[in-house]
Amino acid sequence: MLRALSHPDRRAFVAACKDEAKAAGELTALSALSLATVSEHLKVLRKSGLLVLEKRGRFWFYRTDAAVVERAAREVAGLMATSDVQR
Repeated sequence: MLRALSHPDRRAFVAACKDEAKAAGELTALSALSLATVSEHLKVLRKSGLLVLEKRGRFWFYRTDAAVVERAAREVAGLMATSDVQR
């Protein structure tokens, strides 16, 4: 998950899909990347579980899986708490 979130465009895609599912074309419009590059980034986010792909009729939409994002945040917070103890 951390690797998936390491790229600023991927973080932007996760944030953009938080409140409303978006099509790949809509996400492409948010960045200066090509549709092919955005597609590769979306693949990374899907594999990490951060984004979920949903079919609506003939169209596919991406939405953020809030539970996965929250788990990642807890894990990072746990790492920070652990590193404070080790200092």
